[in-house]
Amino acid sequence: MKALIKAVALAVVLVAPVVSFAQSNEPLTRAQVRDQLIQVEKAGYNPATSNDYDYPANIQAAEARVAAEHADAQTATAQNTATQASASGYGSNGNGTSQVGVRTSTTVSSYSPPISNAR
Repeated sequence: MKALIKAVALAVVLVAPVVSFAQSNEPLTRAQVRDQLIQVEKAGYNPATSNDYDYPANIQAAEARVAAEHADAQTATAQNTATQASASGYGSNGNGTSQVGVRTSTTVSSYSPPISNAR
């Protein structure tokens, strides 16, 4: 019986931090809720015309459209960033260069000794 009590106490001690982390989400502010409602309304949801029959389907469809718009915007932003990076001259273009007559030291892997390439 004492072993059972110890096991239950140990389980409670181990589960308590998990439950506390699950509740760490901050509540949304009024402005955030209002912005979300405006986005959903722009996606075609009208709270004035919804009823109990089609409410879940309508709001979920509008939320899916908003999520798709955000995904498209993020993809476009990533593509623009990549295009700007290649056009700006920052970063590597992938073309390697070498100097003739210079001894180079190449490491095959982190576990092998350096190999000297004489040209």
